[in-house]
Amino acid sequence: MPSKIEWTDETWNPVVGCSTVSPGCTNCYAMKMAGRLEAMGTAPHYAGTTQKTKAGPVWTGLVRAAPLDTFLQPFRWRAPRKVFVNSMSDLGHPSVTDAQLDKVFAVMALVRRHQFQVLTKRPERLRDYLLSRPLEEHLRAWAHAFAPGTMPITRSEAEAWLMPDTTPEHRRIYRASPTMLPLPNVLIGASVEDQDRANLRRGPMADIAVLGWKTFVSYEPALGEVDWAGWEFLNWLIAGGESGPDARPMHPDWARIARDFCAEHGILFFFKQWGEWAPGEANSLRKTLAVRGAYYDDDRWDFVRITPGEGAEMHVDDEPPVWRIGKRHSGRLLDGLEHNAMPEVAA
Repeated sequence: MPSKIEWTDETWNPVVGCSTVSPGCTNCYAMKMAGRLEAMGTAPHYAGTTQKTKAGPVWTGLVRAAPLDTFLQPFRWRAPRKVFVNSMSDLGHPSVTDAQLDKVFAVMALVRRHQFQVLTKRPERLRDYLLSRPLEEHLRAWAHAFAPGTMPITRSEAEAWLMPDTTPEHRRIYRASPTMLPLPNVLIGASVEDQDRANLRRGPMADIAVLGWKTFVSYEPALGEVDWAGWEFLNWLIAGGESGPDARPMHPDWARIARDFCAEHGILFFFKQWGEWAPGEANSLRKTLAVRGAYYDDDRWDFVRITPGEGAEMHVDDEPPVWRIGKRHSGRLLDGLEHNAMPEVAA
C-alpha cells in the first residue's frame, strides 16, 4: 500500500508478526498497527501475532505468511517504485522459513523495475541465508519458489530469467538478460538505534556488503550516540528521531555525527525527521506556545519535563534547545538543510 514513510513509496508485507529484540522495538508502530488489524479481523493472517497488555498490543513471536495475492503484489505495480519490504515484520526473524525467503527473493529478482528495501534487526539471519547455498541453487530455488500456475508468469519464463542453464532460445524468446547477483534492485539494511546495536549488527552487515549487496542503515529511532567507524561500506544511511506519545528525544549531535560521517565517506544521507522532539531552530513553528520541553548540556543528556502552567509558555527558539512539539511541527531541517539523498530505483 502507498506509504507515508519519507524514504519509500510502497510497503509490501509478505510476512507479518515479530518479537522484540532491542530498545528500538519499545514503541514499535507496526506492533500497535498489527494489534488493530488483528482486532478488526479483516486480515486473518494477523491472528495471534499480538497479545493485549496494559501498555497496548505486544508481539507474541508468531510469524505468519500473507496470502498468495500479497506475495505477488509487486507484479501488479506497473510504474517503478521504491518498496519497503516487511514493514509489519522482520524478514530476518528466525521464524521466517527459507521457503518464505525464497518466495520474497524470487519476486524481487523477477520484478526488477522496483527497488526493494529490506530492513532487519537481525542481519545475521539474512547473511546466513545468502550464504546457505551456491548461486546456482539460489536461482533454481527462486525460479521454483511458487507452484506452477500461481504466478503472473509461467515457470518456464521464471527459469529463463533466473536460471543460468536455460537455453539461448529461452533467453531470446523472453528477452531475459543474464541474471546478476547480487540483485541490483535490492538494498539490505539494518536498524541501528545505539552503539550496542551498531556493534552487534556491523559484522553481519559487513559480510553482506562483501558479498556485493547494496547495504543501508536506518538509524531510527536514534536512542544514543553512535561511532560509525567500520561502517564505511554502507551505500545509504537514514537517520531520525522517534515519534508518538511515548517518543524518546534525540540529541541533535547524534544526527550531526551521522551526517558528517556520510559526507566524509561518500555515503548517501537521508534525514527523515526530528520526530516528537526537536531543537527550536530546526522546527517549523515560529510562535509562542505551551509545550513540554527538555534540555541538555555539554556534560550530560538530561531531560526535564515542563508542563503547561509551570512557566512552559516560551518561544521555540529560546533555551532549552529541545522541545516536544510533535512530528507535524518539528520538520526535517538539520542545521537549516534538508537531506534527501536516496539510491536511485534500479530499472
